[in-house]
Amino acid sequence: MSSDSLSLSSSDYRKAMALFATGVAVLAVEGPDSQVVAMTANAVTSVSLDPLLLLVCVEKIANIAGLLLDAPGFSLSFLSERQQALSDYFAGRWQGEPPPFAFEQWAGGPLLSGCIAAIGCHRYAVMEGGDHWIVEGEVIAIQRSAEAVAPLMFFASRYQRLLSSRG
Repeated sequence: MSSDSLSLSSSDYRKAMALFATGVAVLAVEGPDSQVVAMTANAVTSVSLDPLLLLVCVEKIANIAGLLLDAPGFSLSFLSERQQALSDYFAGRWQGEPPPFAFEQWAGGPLLSGCIAAIGCHRYAVMEGGDHWIVEGEVIAIQRSAEAVAPLMFFASRYQRLLSSRG
């Protein structure tokens, strides 16, 4: 393996991290007025099986950040490859009329209809991580689609497809 030494710049770091394939989720929080606020997230990681914990990283200047820090919990809905338009919409990259979507009430918080799985969490801990908040959630609800659907994947700064779907 050849090693090209790059500068320690945010640009080079971002390009290197883009070579780590991730799934795509929609992070959602219900506000005090029952309005759902959501954003696309791919900085999501399982943390612990005992207790069940995960984390999501959110830029401090994101519209959802203040609400996420104040709300008692949040949900993550994992997208299928058929939901790329929703990923773009919740990332703020959508132009024109929004694609059709709906959030359902669910024990874990707002559940994006048609997702392949969802995790509902109580906020467990919040840590500073540079220009992001690292928000840990304790899992309180899990939902999985019975349908075998391929996930939406992100790699090299664009959407990708798996060669096979889950079984």
